Amino acid sequence: MEDRMEAIAKLRDAVLKGNIGQTPLLTRQALDAGLEPALILNDALISGMDEVGELFKAGEVYVPEVLLSAKSMQQAMQVLKPSLVKQGIKPRGKVVVGTVRGDLHDIGKNLVGMMLEGAGFEVIDLGNDVLPERFVDAAVEHKASIIGMSALLTTTMSAMKETIDLLGRRRLGGSIRTMIGGAPVTAGFAKEIGADGYGNDAASAVDIAKGFVGQ
Repeated sequence: MEDRMEAIAKLRDAVLKGNIGQTPLLTRQALDAGLEPALILNDALISGMDEVGELFKAGEVYVPEVLLSAKSMQQAMQVLKPSLVKQGIKPRGKVVVGTVRGDLHDIGKNLVGMMLEGAGFEVIDLGNDVLPERFVDAAVEHKASIIGMSALLTTTMSAMKETIDLLGRRRLGGSIRTMIGGAPVTAGFAKEIGADGYGNDAASAVDIAKGFVGQ
């Protein structure tokens, strides 16, 4: 038991430190030692990224460190995913993310996507300059329960409302939740346009998504 917990602790620590070279190796070693894929996912990878999110919210780590941790988890997931699929372990939920129509900025959106993956979500990243119809169609196609929209320009924020309105017209507002964020976006604007959630940073967006799926 001690060896098993040590393997989990080492992998979790590698995620915390953003050790991209070590996480795939440690994940393979954990699997070879007979550890359950779900245990590796929850107690090492997701647990590590959860702590990264808390440190980020507290201002103890910054975007470059978060990106390294997220990439280290992604590398580990490449090794772990076949075992998760084989055992029928499903993601926490599915989220469609993108930067809205007319906006080409994607650094913040990329960070949100990585941290959502780190929290156990499956992320469908539509990139930038995404039309409202594409957000909604992708959510329906992939059976996603959340749409996350980002904007960095005040001139593109109206596209968020168009997407939410389109969900309403298609009678999908109850089954597909929306969360928005970006430098010019505020909680007041989110309430005004009927968004279900507003995140002022990537860690907050993850907390919102967890709340949407009841975890």
